[in-house]
Amino acid sequence: MGKTERVRIFDTTLRDGEQSPGATLTHREKILIAQQLAKLKVDIIEAGFPVASEDDFKAVKEIADTAKGPVICALSRARGNDIDVAWKAIQGAKKPRIHTFMSSSDVHLKYQFKISRAEALRMSIEAVKRACGYCDNVEFSPMDATRTEPTFLFKMVEAAIGAGATKVNIPDTVGYAQPGEFGKLIAGVKEKVPNIESAVISVHCHNDLGLAVANSLEAVRNGARQVECTINGLGERAGNASLEEIAMNIATRKSFFNVDTGIALKEIYPSSRMVSNFTGIAVQRNKAIVGENAFAHEAGIHQHGLLANAQTYEIMRPEMIGKQSRLVLGKHSGWHATGEVLKQMGFRLSEQQLQQVSERIKQLADKQKIVLEEDIAAIASDVSGQLVKEKQMVVLDELMVSTGNKVKPTARVTVFVDGKKCTVAGEGVGPVDAVAHALQSVLPQKISLKEYHLKAITGGTDALADVVIKVENGSGAVFDAEAINEDVIMASANALVKGINKALSAGNKKVKPEKGGKA
Repeated sequence: MGKTERVRIFDTTLRDGEQSPGATLTHREKILIAQQLAKLKVDIIEAGFPVASEDDFKAVKEIADTAKGPVICALSRARGNDIDVAWKAIQGAKKPRIHTFMSSSDVHLKYQFKISRAEALRMSIEAVKRACGYCDNVEFSPMDATRTEPTFLFKMVEAAIGAGATKVNIPDTVGYAQPGEFGKLIAGVKEKVPNIESAVISVHCHNDLGLAVANSLEAVRNGARQVECTINGLGERAGNASLEEIAMNIATRKSFFNVDTGIALKEIYPSSRMVSNFTGIAVQRNKAIVGENAFAHEAGIHQHGLLANAQTYEIMRPEMIGKQSRLVLGKHSGWHATGEVLKQMGFRLSEQQLQQVSERIKQLADKQKIVLEEDIAAIASDVSGQLVKEKQMVVLDELMVSTGNKVKPTARVTVFVDGKKCTVAGEGVGPVDAVAHALQSVLPQKISLKEYHLKAITGGTDALADVVIKVENGSGAVFDAEAINEDVIMASANALVKGINKALSAGNKKVKPEKGGKA
């Protein structure tokens, strides 16, 4: 294995990334992202396209004047005015770069620019020379390189280097290339361009066929030493190569690529969150590296292995990118994982209670798909606060309610009282009141509902309902009870039964079913 070489990371989030539909950033947001990119230790920040607008110019200029660390690059077309404006924007940078481009494919030259290859070559040379008159760090891109006839592509690259370009970028502008052929193209540039040793080969891959990262990495294997990419893979159409995926592939498989980057890996996740928040473009849950599910484990067998040794199911540690592993509790989870999650949340439950919590989580997951941390805490609190069944005098078995705007709310309740089953009914001003009246009918003493509070734990129509009540027995003692359920009426009934049991236990009363009860 030879000496490990360095691959420069060229971040174009503020330029190509902002071209994502709906991703427009404010001036202030651009400055904050640039500061975060500096913390991430990217090598180059393509701060924008200064000629595009006055605001773009001002943002690029402020970034150039204030950013510390990375090279600050401005994009320009192969036009004199573009290049002049680009330089005005970045001239205050400690390490400025002008990036100019001209299309090279016949389809672009014929239909978009309506010029010949010879004219495109002439304009490219003039643009590079003009840029070199301002600074010695100039990058040139033959746009749509992967659909360009290779011989002409090599000729254009050679001419750009001859004019003074120190970086030549081979862009897969429309995401057309396949990894094998793109790698071969980069190898061809190295082999066929006589003066290529005078410049760094860069690549800029789009994701139209989902291959931007694969193509970029294949280019690295074939000699590219700069990769142009964006946070979260933002960019035109389907986006660009994702910076986090490029960096973590190289970090995770260093012996395979035999290169490294200077990226501060722990800043990857904070950078992703910032860009997502500012652009309003959410990261898909199952996106590699930074997606919500990237280090989340729900399947019981995976969770068990992970708890034994993280390497069983994690090829990267989430802490590397500033993230945390997450055991997701759902219908596929086992009680080992349930216990670990609850332990992290401060709960200490018996094995029997863990089984109960695990079962209720699975039931909830079947109904609302996603079980949130608040749901888990509420379920655990509910289970840990329950009386042991053997000590319960009243146990709810079945509940049916009928209500509506033109009917009297009624409830039919089946309960076990001291182990004996009975079914009773009640009416009320609402379904909860009807349940309370039905339950009261099996009790030898009056236990009345004094306070009733309902809240949704996680929001939405499928949220868990949290019911907190106070009941009062005949001697005036008040007892609190709480229950949660995805059904409001069931949560209310469970809370009432808990309150009743507390009141009866305190009074040490022997309860017998009323004569009206049905066995």
